[in-house]
Amino acid sequence: MAVAVAAGPVPPLDTVQIDHMHGIDFLHAEAQLNYYRALLSTVEASAISPEKSRDFIHRIAREL
Repeated sequence: MAVAVAAGPVPPLDTVQIDHMHGIDFLHAEAQLNYYRALLSTVEASAISPEKSRDFIHRIAREL
């Protein structure tokens, strides 16, 4: 399953696209948008920086 969040300067126009085994769904309801906004914020907060990610990949590549 893949999720894409299309967000802009006017939050009520935001859309979440979910690709799954049986097709694609587009979510527009405020409760659904809030859920995926919160989920995205959680993922972004736990992600490492691009620099740390690059360094990690280089370290793993050297070890292999």
